[in-house]
Amino acid sequence: MTDLSEGSRDPDALIRRAGIKGDPNADQHFLVDDRVIDRIPSYATERGFDTAHVLEVGGGTGGLTDRLLTVAETVTVIERDPRLAEFLETEFDAAVETGRLSVISGDALSVDLPAFTTAISNLPYGISSEVLFRLLPTQRPLVVMVQLEFAERMAAEPGTDEYGRLSVTAGHYADIELVETVPPTAFDPQPAVESALVRATPRTPAYSVPDDEFFLRFLRAVFTQRRKTMRNAIRNTVHISGLGDGDAVVDAADESLLSQRAGNLTPAEFAQLATTAWKVGDPEEKRD
Repeated sequence: MTDLSEGSRDPDALIRRAGIKGDPNADQHFLVDDRVIDRIPSYATERGFDTAHVLEVGGGTGGLTDRLLTVAETVTVIERDPRLAEFLETEFDAAVETGRLSVISGDALSVDLPAFTTAISNLPYGISSEVLFRLLPTQRPLVVMVQLEFAERMAAEPGTDEYGRLSVTAGHYADIELVETVPPTAFDPQPAVESALVRATPRTPAYSVPDDEFFLRFLRAVFTQRRKTMRNAIRNTVHISGLGDGDAVVDAADESLLSQRAGNLTPAEFAQLATTAWKVGDPEEKRD
């Protein structure tokens, strides 16, 4: 057995013991800065997030896994590299044997997610968006490492250059905070971009939508034409939104909203338009 207490493992030593170098082409950038790793769990605990069962996506060589085991009752790690999944089970064999750690070898986009209470992860950047679109609807707290640009888009306000579909979608499920920027030097190998830690606290939005799936598809549709007015964006993207009658939506919607571009509408205004579209636009979900 590995004779190391939880929370004490050196991330560089973990990489040496794993014998696996990170591969940027495979989206592998191992977090090696002890100070950053030590702070990550605190962004969950200081807000009182439930750490009974923590989900980690992309365990790598286990630097963050080691720290999570000091604050969580149980941890589940999803790791798509089978070599690293095997290493995690060996390195943390004591936690595995006692049932405090489970390692799932597979793709986080396709495996069944456990019933976790909080997700804390250094996400593989190439699939950050897809992973978050799986995690956010679970209405569980998140602390995730992503590219800085991506984090800024998640937390962006209407009318800013960064504001887009990601901003509205993330804000639909949670309050989003950019809590720390992280330099490339914190990783091995170093990425070409800065990174950031984002905290997502689940909440119920101040508006309602008739159907979550339709609302998100409606957002995806109109943001493909963000330089067009909403009038034209709704008409031009029925093949994406699944609306049967875009003209009926335009005829029924508030003119003050139709004359604006997607980047200037608030989430509540998108909800208003989506509700109108649901009622009169013949969405595919309502067809026999």
